[in-house]
Amino acid sequence: MAKQVKLAAQVRSETGRTAVNKIKSQGFVPAVIYSHNETPVCLQVGARDIDTLLSHAVGEHLLVELAITGGASRLAIIQEVQHHPVTQAVLHVDFHGVSADEEIESSIPVEAVGEPVGVKSFGGILEQLVRSITIKCLPKDLPEVLNVDVTALNVGDAIHVKDLQLPAGVTAVDGDVTVFLVAEPNVAAEAPAAEAPAAPEVIKEKKPAAEEKK
Repeated sequence: MAKQVKLAAQVRSETGRTAVNKIKSQGFVPAVIYSHNETPVCLQVGARDIDTLLSHAVGEHLLVELAITGGASRLAIIQEVQHHPVTQAVLHVDFHGVSADEEIESSIPVEAVGEPVGVKSFGGILEQLVRSITIKCLPKDLPEVLNVDVTALNVGDAIHVKDLQLPAGVTAVDGDVTVFLVAEPNVAAEAPAAEAPAAPEVIKEKKPAAEEKK
């Protein structure tokens, strides 16, 4: 199950580019928490805190307990993280507020475990067609990552979402999606290199005898 971690946050009243630049210069990252039937609340979290949190996680859709200064703690899922395109620094975080007793829909990463027999013995190629799947569960049952044993896969075999062994309390949204597939080995026919065509013979026209005497 995903680890529920605490993250300190503060409510921010100022918005806009100038306000965002100001809080960034103070070591904070702007954030917003959205909830059903509630007005979104603008927050700020410590840049170091969110960096540390994400660096120790397998994926970014994490379950966190937001300890909001001057208010009650809020249970939330990290919904989206915006990164700088060059430095990869965190620019903004969207949280989605959840209730401990209500099912949530979230995306979790999928990782292969082991080497398929079709790869090891027959030269097949393991293809992972999706990197994450969408699931439903209570917040307490949210997996951090789903490890899938692929050792039994032979050439031509596949694992679909409906074949996955999900933890108790977790259900998949789309069971027909293919996750893993062992494809046929790529055998390139080695055709002999074509010989370059011989250069055409150039036959020079014989000059008339009168020109040869000149």
